[in-house]
Amino acid sequence: MQELTALLELEEIERTLYRGSQPATSLQRAFGGQVLAQALTAAQQTLQGEQTVHSLHAYFLRPGRTDSPIIYDVELLRDGRSFATRRVLARQGGSVIFTVSASFHVAEAGLEHQDPFPADVPAPEDCPRLSEAMAAQSGRRAAVWEAEWGALDVRYAGDSRRGGVLDGTDHPARARVWIKVAGELPDSPTLHQAALAYASDLTLLAVSVVPHPVVFGGPGLQAASIDHSMWFHRPFRADQWLLYDQVSPSARSSLGLSTGRLYQDGQLVATVAQEGLIRVIDPA
Repeated sequence: MQELTALLELEEIERTLYRGSQPATSLQRAFGGQVLAQALTAAQQTLQGEQTVHSLHAYFLRPGRTDSPIIYDVELLRDGRSFATRRVLARQGGSVIFTVSASFHVAEAGLEHQDPFPADVPAPEDCPRLSEAMAAQSGRRAAVWEAEWGALDVRYAGDSRRGGVLDGTDHPARARVWIKVAGELPDSPTLHQAALAYASDLTLLAVSVVPHPVVFGGPGLQAASIDHSMWFHRPFRADQWLLYDQVSPSARSSLGLSTGRLYQDGQLVATVAQEGLIRVIDPA
């Protein structure tokens, strides 16, 4: 948790220009959730009013390296009484590696409804850790997953693969996880939103391979996030359990589309959509 909060403490080079640090990692490229969360944090730091993010739309353009900082350049597109808009370019080594547009809104009263909380979901305490489930599927030790993503506590609540616990009749590619930051965060709504953006990228693309005989994270699959969108609906805490209910409606031409709904205490707090590369390769 301390490493995650340190990642979200950006260095201000000058107004609208920020530098993000890198974590200790054995990965060859920067985790997409890290870049997304740092870019959102950079945009948040340029706001003057009481707006909080309600939507963002991002593209991962090039792999980010893990051996040098990332520079975040924020463009102030709009500052209104109700809405503010920011565009962020993330640069590394002279190239743009990532871009995101984010819209911020002042909370106000209005019409309200939501999808209901899914039925028959086991409690997080009754679910195995994601690191254990991934280790069983990929053959990589659970300690590898814990070392890279130990800032998050993730529990695997089931999927729709053959023999899985979720019905795949209407949606053949489904998965659920419980997720939260592994520790207590300060009472800052913007920090909790950035932390959820970080967490939202960890498992979403993997649901697009659930019905197929490949292992996400294994040597026979090349996977990478391409675009990522989020809508923030209601207040939440990223350090308390959130159910991430995920579906992949389509996979084709080495691209997988996934959507996810995030619930806390029965409330739908965020919706996520992502398309990514899922290219089957020869492990040799």
